[in-house]
Amino acid sequence: QVQLVESGGGLVQAGGSLRLSCAASGSGFSIYRMAWFRQAPGNQRELVARILSDARTNYADSVKGRFAISRDNTKNTVYLRMNSLKPEDTAVYYCNAYDPNGPHDFWGQGTQVTVSN
Repeated sequence: QVQLVESGGGLVQAGGSLRLSCAASGSGFSIYRMAWFRQAPGNQRELVARILSDARTNYADSVKGRFAISRDNTKNTVYLRMNSLKPEDTAVYYCNAYDPNGPHDFWGQGTQVTVSN
């Protein structure tokens, strides 16, 4: 069973930056498709960024140019660098791992990001 442990959330002023980290257990990290999702109160969970096993990336239009997802397979860790943060970025951010040999889809516990005016 894959376990995902997130860190790096917090409160930041608009225009500031944060870096989220997600450390994964297990032996299959290098083939997982990793992603960050977020969920604000009253809203459904939405995809923020995804990184494939070959390091190709996809971003939501709302964060493109401001956020960057990366992975370090030697550390079993995925990162989300968030720059130029806006109040509308406020949400609980969740790390996600998809095993293409599954069917398995794993989630972290979530970390709160709050952006103030």
